[in-house]
Amino acid sequence: MGAEKRWLFTLFAAALFSVLLLLLLTSVSSFSSPKPFPSIVHHGAHYPPAFAYYISGGRGDGNRILRLLLSVYHPRNRYLLHLAVEASDEERRRLAASVRSVPAIRAFGNVDVVGKPDRLTYMGSSNIASTLRAAAILLRMDGGWNWFITLSAMDYPLLTQDDLSHVFSSVSRDANFIDYTSDLGWKEAQRFQPIVVDPALYLARRSQIFHATENRKTPDAFKVFTGSPWVILSRSFLEFCVLGWDNLPRMLLMYFTNVVLSQEGYFHSVVCNSPEFMNTTVNSDLRYMIWDNPPKMEPLFLNSSDFDQMVQSGSAFARQFHKDDPVLNMVDAKILKRGRYQAVPGAWCSGRRSWMMDPCSQWGDVNVLKPGPQAKKFEESITNLLDDWNSHTNQCK
Repeated sequence: MGAEKRWLFTLFAAALFSVLLLLLLTSVSSFSSPKPFPSIVHHGAHYPPAFAYYISGGRGDGNRILRLLLSVYHPRNRYLLHLAVEASDEERRRLAASVRSVPAIRAFGNVDVVGKPDRLTYMGSSNIASTLRAAAILLRMDGGWNWFITLSAMDYPLLTQDDLSHVFSSVSRDANFIDYTSDLGWKEAQRFQPIVVDPALYLARRSQIFHATENRKTPDAFKVFTGSPWVILSRSFLEFCVLGWDNLPRMLLMYFTNVVLSQEGYFHSVVCNSPEFMNTTVNSDLRYMIWDNPPKMEPLFLNSSDFDQMVQSGSAFARQFHKDDPVLNMVDAKILKRGRYQAVPGAWCSGRRSWMMDPCSQWGDVNVLKPGPQAKKFEESITNLLDDWNSHTNQCK
């Protein structure tokens, strides 16, 4: 009788285990598998704005770019990822494979990796050439986005895409967020009058810019502006720069080809010398940065001690960060609510949230937004900037 009871107990336990395993597999399938067909993305004046992101990095930055991509991902946006030529083809393939492994990205097909990378020189005009190429690709591949945003692998967002799109819904879609000034100061003698050549434009091997023996005068056929290289530019302005009927963008490109750090002056000078676009400028790059005194070539690296100031800054992005700095985990946990290797959950995500399931592996309507607490602080910043913009007191002066 004892042996029979043991046999029945073993049979019951095996049956119970099979049922539990079946339920677990069904649950995982239900909550981690993407919809077979993506939600329809709608663009236009009656829908939230969309953004085209150009995210760039160098050798060893593949994982950083992937993390940054997931922190700014939304199905309504478009993304172009660029690992410079010094990165290996294997790193580029790994990045592309990691991108394809994200269910939403695979379904919506809105992320691309540049297969033939550009050769870049830090202080040379090859950076502007690469940015213009990225803008041309994004213009050609997607007709729905409204603003073009440049980010590097050392940047990180301070708000969700629902926050960003919600606040920008009240902004004129012709506005260009670009930090600029016509007060050249010391840059006139050290940046604009020297003549430099970027070897990345014509040499296969990596090299540094070199200087001509003579300087040139500051232009008087147009007014030169300078500022931050990090920009948020309108689609209409990018079309003017890339596809434009006016010769101004090409004429200034010829001049800035031989300027030190031309990415700090090209777009600024084009927008402020164009009668059509000079009144569309909002004088801010919407970035949080801390500079040394006197300022050096790059801002200071941010860390956990800067977190509270970043949160209260009302900025959309911050830079620069060391790879996997603990402060990025703080941003993920407290602002973005993002799990590791997962996209930031927004109103479009409909999956169950748990320690083992990605809420964005299922989705509903991608055209609705659910702004969070950071949207309020960001909205205050934008309102103040737009008040200045509407007064036309500080535009292209």
